[in-house]
Amino acid sequence: MEQGSAGRGGLRRKLFRPKKLYVFGDSYVDTGNIGLSNFISRKFPYGITFPGKPSGRFSDGRVLTDYAAIYLGVKAPVPFRIFKDLGSKGRKSDGVNFGFGGTGVFNTSVSFPNMSTQIDLFENFIPKKYIQSSLALVSVSGNDYSFYLARNGSLQGFKAFIISVVNQINSNLKRIHSLGVKKVVVTGLGPLGCLPQLTSPSSFTQCNATINSLVTFHNLLLKQAVSKLNNEITTKNSSNNFFILDMYGSFMSIILRSPQQDDIIMSSNFEKPLLKPCCFGVSNQFSCGSVDEKGNKKFTLCEDPKSAFFWDSLHPTQQGWLVAFNALQSILKNL
Repeated sequence: MEQGSAGRGGLRRKLFRPKKLYVFGDSYVDTGNIGLSNFISRKFPYGITFPGKPSGRFSDGRVLTDYAAIYLGVKAPVPFRIFKDLGSKGRKSDGVNFGFGGTGVFNTSVSFPNMSTQIDLFENFIPKKYIQSSLALVSVSGNDYSFYLARNGSLQGFKAFIISVVNQINSNLKRIHSLGVKKVVVTGLGPLGCLPQLTSPSSFTQCNATINSLVTFHNLLLKQAVSKLNNEITTKNSSNNFFILDMYGSFMSIILRSPQQDDIIMSSNFEKPLLKPCCFGVSNQFSCGSVDEKGNKKFTLCEDPKSAFFWDSLHPTQQGWLVAFNALQSILKNL
């Protein structure tokens, strides 16, 4: 299936056709906001499929933002890193991508803006007149929880932390809408327990059930929060304003697929084990793209990225995103 198959020739929206796409979040949507040359998304082999060299995307090619823009029929949003330097000659007709890899709802990095700061940038840099008829894509893929565990957060306190994260997501969604964005789409959490960084001990054959149960709790709270927002804000004369992309269901439909499902999802030809990434560190699972002091690669690379669902220890390949996005279109067609 080619790039355009997820796009303009596909299902069309009847109720709302956005003119611009504004993006907030993390590495699942970042298309080049991290400009540091020594950052992994700026190193080979990232970007080898598209655009043919590292572009700042955390994949071998296109990511969620790219496929959302293609499907919606809008221009690809400009990374904020580029947009802020364009000045008065900026591409005002395009949307803007404020997403930075590694960020979360709360602070997860001293270097990159969290979600609230990204929304501040949106409010300060984008005039109201350019926000009309726009859609926001908000990606929350779990960096807050990785940061929580890295700081030795306890499993006992995990659910309370999840509640705080979802409450902040709720506030962020409401704020984005209040700034003039008509429709806001937020990602649910994907199956974090199935990411290669957690399945490597089982040779990429078993997901972490404990982590996935916490993901389910997050997604349940998010569903309740979005439903409440729609009840509070949606009037009798308008459709829903807030939507959830079911990343968990989308990813799991691929991970748990049977041979018969391939025809339903699309012919993916992903190799087994499905949870094994294309690019993986030899001594450190996070070292995709790294080299030693002599320039020797510290990672292995599969022969064909199209054969793998995951690109590295955390992110899908371009082909993985394409297959996953096919399962997400049913939400976007109902905007």
